[in-house]
Amino acid sequence: MATKPRRQGSGSLSERIAFLQEVEGDDGSGGVTLGWQSVFEEAGRLAPIFGSRLTVESVTAARLQANQPYNLTVRSNDRTRGITAAWRVRNVRTGKEYNIKTVVNPDERNAYLEMLVVEGEAG
Repeated sequence: MATKPRRQGSGSLSERIAFLQEVEGDDGSGGVTLGWQSVFEEAGRLAPIFGSRLTVESVTAARLQANQPYNLTVRSNDRTRGITAAWRVRNVRTGKEYNIKTVVNPDERNAYLEMLVVEGEAG
């Protein structure tokens, strides 16, 4: 039985992803509170990572801690090239938040950026 090929290119960027930065705010008592503020949104693709991309041990360990790793793909542009592991992302459709672990330019052509993100991990 033939398997359906995985969509690639801009048509596969079917999710709306919000990019969040940590901000400080006044708690009203002279102290500071930390929170996350949405800076911008982009189209993206979130694909869960199963044992093939990471070592089986790291994926198994993440699942035992209820942390699911994903590969996030977005178009490379001035805004997305400024993202670091200090940021966080949210799937606008589902409301789920993910911590960013790495940001790479896989083909070194600045067409797309890929990020290793983890759901369910305290940040």
